[in-house]
Amino acid sequence: MKKTLALALAMMMAATMILTGCGGNSDTEERVVNVCSWGEYIDESLIDEFEEQTGIKVNYQTAESNEALYSLLKTGAGDYDVIVPSDYMIARLIDEGMLAELDYSNIPNYALIDDQYKGLSYDPDNKYTVPYTWGTLGIIYNTTMVDEEITSWDAMFDPKYEGNVLMIRNSRDALAAALLDLGYSLNTTDESQIREAYDLLKTAKENGVYQAFVMDEVFQKMEGGNAAIAMYYAGDYLTMLENNEDLAFVVPEEGSNWFVDAMCVLKNAQHKTEAEEWINFIASTESNLANMDYIWYASPNAEALEQYPDYYAEEYGEDLDQDLYEIMAAPADVLARCELYVNLPSDTLTLYNDLWTELGI
Repeated sequence: MKKTLALALAMMMAATMILTGCGGNSDTEERVVNVCSWGEYIDESLIDEFEEQTGIKVNYQTAESNEALYSLLKTGAGDYDVIVPSDYMIARLIDEGMLAELDYSNIPNYALIDDQYKGLSYDPDNKYTVPYTWGTLGIIYNTTMVDEEITSWDAMFDPKYEGNVLMIRNSRDALAAALLDLGYSLNTTDESQIREAYDLLKTAKENGVYQAFVMDEVFQKMEGGNAAIAMYYAGDYLTMLENNEDLAFVVPEEGSNWFVDAMCVLKNAQHKTEAEEWINFIASTESNLANMDYIWYASPNAEALEQYPDYYAEEYGEDLDQDLYEIMAAPADVLARCELYVNLPSDTLTLYNDLWTELGI
């Protein structure tokens, strides 16, 4: 399938490219930008291309989750300029005064972002963000290891899959699965509903349903057939499918989360001009096409999303499978049963943190 050569080249590049940590730079003559994003979430060749075009050195680092990123920011462990959090975390960072307003005159490619990804609840006045990707959260399963087509969040809590389920190591997503399975909104602030969801999750853990709570480890485990079921993201499923064609993906019938990850600049960024240059470069149609082809997440750039099937056909000499395209870029009927996460009130966030700690992950 399509990424065999691309991944081989990426591995060669990774072996030779030094991506330093996001620390400060004492050489004031060297232009730099410190970027923090997620693992497996960029075509690395774009970093080289940007450096060659601009002379700006990119220090690129990754965080495991929105919560891990937030912890890094609050403890001062990361000295970043650009970060790429998800919608609900962006809202929290705005509320806490941690993001800088962008100068969109330095980001002309913002005009290429489709209007449906602007003015959303996390940044209603379009002051702080440029969307990076969007997608859905669902269930990945190995069709040779389960005895039925999976359609419900029930599978994430079912004792018959004991020891074969990978739960996501992220409190917001894990509790969302339980809330949705119980028929509640993933944005509920009702303490009794959240505690009921926690009990469902805790019972499944105590009964040995979960082989592990995972983030990027999910790739090796699902690609290698080491687990039957996992909760993870559509774009990452498509990457796993390249290495294991027995895998399937579903957005459960109860609904799920559809998310937007967006590029932001921290208020204390030391390289804001360079940060906005980076954001503008990544927002271009060319960069979005390259990224979609590498990471399998849908682009908010309207031109790129429309052009991608033709881009794929030209690159690989075959048509893009429509079913795969609709997993990457979920159609309206799927999105209609999904919700964006919103930033929860502080007392609800405290409850989430307390329950996650109690769960012992």
